[in-house]
Amino acid sequence: MKFRVYAHRQIYILLYYLLIKNNWWLYLAITGASLKKLRVESSLTQKRLAELVGVSQAHIAKIELGKVDPRLSTINRILEVLAEGKRVKCKDIMTEGVLFAKPNNSILEVSEVMVRHAISQMPILNGNRVVGTITEESIIRNLGSDIAKKNVRNIMDPPLPMVSEETTVQAIRTLLERHQGVLVTKGKDVVGIITRSDLLKTIG
Repeated sequence: MKFRVYAHRQIYILLYYLLIKNNWWLYLAITGASLKKLRVESSLTQKRLAELVGVSQAHIAKIELGKVDPRLSTINRILEVLAEGKRVKCKDIMTEGVLFAKPNNSILEVSEVMVRHAISQMPILNGNRVVGTITEESIIRNLGSDIAKKNVRNIMDPPLPMVSEETTVQAIRTLLERHQGVLVTKGKDVVGIITRSDLLKTIG
């Protein structure tokens, strides 16, 4: 049975894991050319793939040219690396340069920033700690003649969920069903934000 290379990302991943976990590669004609195509689709150079797999670039080149028959462990590792490369992570789609508000900022100040930057929410920072979120909805819920003069702390919502930049996009989809955004962290620092519209970047 001939191994066909499918273009769709999700089918790629499914095939990789079926191959790796069940050793189905033994029954399929995985060629050097098909591995090369998968490598190129993953935007990896021979050198980078070799580093991740733990072999020489020359060995990867020989595999792709069909000049050597690689060991099972090498094939498995190559497939694992290529599969990992297909998993989109939060750091790949997040918006950097998060704009923060402070608890004592006025709603007028914050709303002007939101309109200027075309954003629908801002995390609230008290010192180095995220203590809440100000959103279009929270402002609309509290509309009144004195809304412009109110402080953010008076109407802010709870903080947005926070995840590591290495978290996969798949893992945060359920969070975005319940929240307008997710804050992305690197260590203790907030380095980005992902909103529902950012998920559109993962289509295709």
